Formats: sequence, structure tokens, C-alpha cells
Amino acid sequence: MTKFAYDFEFKSIDGDPLPLETFRDKVLLVVNTASKCGLTPQYTGLEKLYSEYKDKGLVVLGVPCNQFAGQEPGTEAEIKSFCETNFAVDFPLAHKTDVKGETAHPFYKWAKEVLGEPAEPVWNFHKILVGKDGKLIGAFGPRTEPTDPEVTGAIERAL
Repeated sequence: MTKFAYDFEFKSIDGDPLPLETFRDKVLLVVNTASKCGLTPQYTGLEKLYSEYKDKGLVVLGVPCNQFAGQEPGTEAEIKSFCETNFAVDFPLAHKTDVKGETAHPFYKWAKEVLGEPAEPVWNFHKILVGKDGKLIGAFGPRTEPTDPEVTGAIERAL
């Protein structure tokens, strides 16, 4: 079984390879996102987290996903434009990706194997925290705001 997040690769929103190896020695918060969800305003909190902690070693990775009520119907270009225009998103975004079930990206299948059910997204804006060593630290449900003390505390401990 894979032991490290660094063993996985996403595709960037621009279509380029996005190996998680790029984020070695950083703390990584992987979040499945959507543009037309009631939780979409969490982009504000994610960008705040990224701005506040990126110089200390945090990377937020947004993973657009259309598996929950079709709330991410746009193309990659539309998603990127929406995020930049409406939320000034500066953190990396992946290509639209499945995050649950048989078609889930291998990173998400691995996270579920390691952490169990809490790692499987049940809705948009589910958060998975990866330590500097590439090992999973934990998962936070969609309704847990990015700036919630539970999330920021876990990030600060990991940094």
C-alpha cells in the first residue's frame, strides 16, 4: 500500500502535470471544491488560510469536483476564472476530478484506505490534511469552515 501523498499526481487546472511531490516538506490541505454550492463561500476562508500560512509552509490544493448534485458543471477555464474573479484564489487548483466511489482519484482512494470513512468526501469542501512527511493527518467535513480552530490548530501543529 502507498504510504505517502507524494506518490500521487493530479492534473492542474491548466492541464499540466501536478505531482504532489512538488509539495514535499510542506503541509497540504486538499479540498474538493465546487462553484455552485451553498458552501462555495468557503473559498474565502481557504484563500485566507493560504495567505496566512503559505510562508510557513502550507499549500491549499483545490480539487474541483462535479460529483455532488452537479455543482461544478463548468470547464476548467470557467472554474479558474470563477475562482480568480470572485474569490481572488491564488492557491493551486487541480483539473476537475472525481473524489468518491469507483472513479475516485487514487489519492482519495488511498486516503479512505488510511483514514477510513472520515476521509471520503460526502459533499463539496471536504478537507484532507497531509503532513510535511507526506502522511495523512486527518480529515474535516464540508461544514467545518477552513478557518475553524480545529482546522487552523491542526495546520499549526503540522507546520
